[in-house]
Amino acid sequence: MSKKNIGATLALYPCPVIVVGAMVNDKPTWTLAAHAGTVAHSHLMISLVQAHYINKGIRENKKLSVNIVDESWLAKADKTGTISGNKLDKSEMFEWTAGDNGAPLINDAMISIECEVDDNYELEHFDNFICKILATYADDSVLNASGKIDYHNFKPVLFEFPTYEYFVTGEKVGNCGKMN
Repeated sequence: MSKKNIGATLALYPCPVIVVGAMVNDKPTWTLAAHAGTVAHSHLMISLVQAHYINKGIRENKKLSVNIVDESWLAKADKTGTISGNKLDKSEMFEWTAGDNGAPLINDAMISIECEVDDNYELEHFDNFICKILATYADDSVLNASGKIDYHNFKPVLFEFPTYEYFVTGEKVGNCGKMN
């Protein structure tokens, strides 16, 4: 075998850059999240360090938004990960709209997903929120003629850990299930 064991390294990256939104004390707050993923076709998992200010609102209200970042607002999104909501009010960082279920959606995001928390799996000082997708909001500019998200047009930014670098999605390399 030519592979080298590099230890118990988290290597399931890059992944989409997202900003999570939630209401805390009747005001929106935001945080950049690096640990998120699909759990089933109907659920997402958002993993946040328990000390984050936003976690309080997510636990209390059981609602959050997942706002997928593209290059047009990456700098603003990045800033949400460098400022603590425990020290500074982040409610004015973005123009936002309440989703149909009350979660704050970032107006700059071409795609926002409104979720309800079904469960919280606590592990190693992280809240791992298991979230049911309630609604997905997409700007017309990123939809194809069938009303589906067009990833030839919408280019989400990807985050790579542990280098802390951002990438943009690339070109199509094949069709799933039709590579043979």
